[in-house]
Amino acid sequence: MGTEGQYKKYILEVMDRYIKGEATEADKLELDEWYAKFPPYQGYADSMSTSEKLQAKDKMLHNINKQIYQEAIPTKQKHKNILSIVSLAAAVAVVILTTGLLYYFKQHQHHNNPQVAQLIEPGGNKAFLTLADGSRISLNDANNGKIAKEAGVTISKTSDGKLIYNTHSITGNEVNTVNDHNTIETPSGGQYQIQLPDGTSVWLNAASSLKYPVNFSAKTERHVYLTGEAYFEVAKDKARPFVVTAASTSGDQKQQHVEVLGTHFDINAYNDDNTIKTTLLEGSIVVKLPSETIQLKPGQQAINTGNDLKIAHVNTEYAVAWKDGYFRFNDKTLEMAMKEICRWYNVNVTFKNASLKDEPLAGTISKYSSIAQVLKKMELAGAFRFTVKAREITIE
Repeated sequence: MGTEGQYKKYILEVMDRYIKGEATEADKLELDEWYAKFPPYQGYADSMSTSEKLQAKDKMLHNINKQIYQEAIPTKQKHKNILSIVSLAAAVAVVILTTGLLYYFKQHQHHNNPQVAQLIEPGGNKAFLTLADGSRISLNDANNGKIAKEAGVTISKTSDGKLIYNTHSITGNEVNTVNDHNTIETPSGGQYQIQLPDGTSVWLNAASSLKYPVNFSAKTERHVYLTGEAYFEVAKDKARPFVVTAASTSGDQKQQHVEVLGTHFDINAYNDDNTIKTTLLEGSIVVKLPSETIQLKPGQQAINTGNDLKIAHVNTEYAVAWKDGYFRFNDKTLEMAMKEICRWYNVNVTFKNASLKDEPLAGTISKYSSIAQVLKKMELAGAFRFTVKAREITIE
């Protein structure tokens, strides 16, 4: 691409788009190829002791992380001064290009056992369906097409990993089953999409479950029960409100009800999180606790701490990035990010230094990247190191 100076300018622009979460797939590929060109080690550092290398590395990563967090995260500054953009990207580029020390340490972290990391694959369409009679079906093993028929519905699996309920006339032997429920569960490393009998579409994230009536026709409300995380696109039905009961059991019991007629929203209610977060993308919803009720507008998020509800204004794309195939780490700590990674790659994590849990992150990474690529990109933005052994990740 032209002269060396022009190429460096181009890379800085790509870096800036990546930090802002605006990078295209071509941008990400360009950065991967650019980063892979660095030599594994610069000879001038041979005279440095191990402790000196570690101290230098920690200082550099801390400074990079600080600059990215303070200058790159604000999203409302759409037209940032070009000088600050260049200085930010240049700070990253200069450290990497002039010392080679950062890359040296990465070669000796999780890449010191690349075979192990390559064995850890990203998640995919995996789920289990429990029918009203207690039968449990592995959806990733089931053949495409009709799976079951009960309570006036036919349950089918599509080739692209989706479960669909089609309503038909209730036969005589199905009359007593209209109040039955089904449950769909995703394991760690799994996700699934389902179309409920009323036409509502639900995307279920990893390590989550949804319990729902087999047939809504005899109901005055469409009531479902969620643990984990799901994104809902609710079919409009003025006669029958759609109600989601979400519960989290981390520490004190947390439970809430969300009532809608037709709208798009995400609920995050994992057991290992301290809150339940409900984010509205379209329409209107009411979030209820026993002691409090609030109504959300698009772009707002209800945060349920168990004792009260708070409203925050958020970038909704961040809340549903998981559904669109991405990790979005903007405004998240390392601990929050690692919870997502553990659920998706089915791994465990240990922090050798508890203070690292609060390290701030930024950026976007494809969920379908290898775990080695994901960890490598995360290390670029923080003063920490990953070691991978079997399915255990250690951070220090």
